[in-house]
Amino acid sequence: MEMLDIVKKAVEALEDKKAEDIKVIDIHEVSSIADYFIIANGSNQNQLAAMQDAVDEAMYKSGLHARQTEGNMNSTWILIDYNDIIVHLFSKEDRLFYDLERIWKDGTVIEL
Repeated sequence: MEMLDIVKKAVEALEDKKAEDIKVIDIHEVSSIADYFIIANGSNQNQLAAMQDAVDEAMYKSGLHARQTEGNMNSTWILIDYNDIIVHLFSKEDRLFYDLERIWKDGTVIEL
């Protein structure tokens, strides 16, 4: 399965959990840490946990396992590292504060 197809599956899982403002940034030309960032926000910690579970399930079905996860049920930023794909799940406030889209503006936003 192509990496972009797996990214689409993760985005669909986030959409199913009503994630807000989902962005995919292709960073493979500007960084060696990953090929894609998926960034989304939720309205509360329960939604963020549900989003995390949905992404984990979609990635597992695609044959990818999280290398590392940062954040927990009380977190307002959850990072899930799948090697070539890194998923960032934020509260709205934290997303605005950290502004990863600005930091990674040299990457290419992918419209799915």
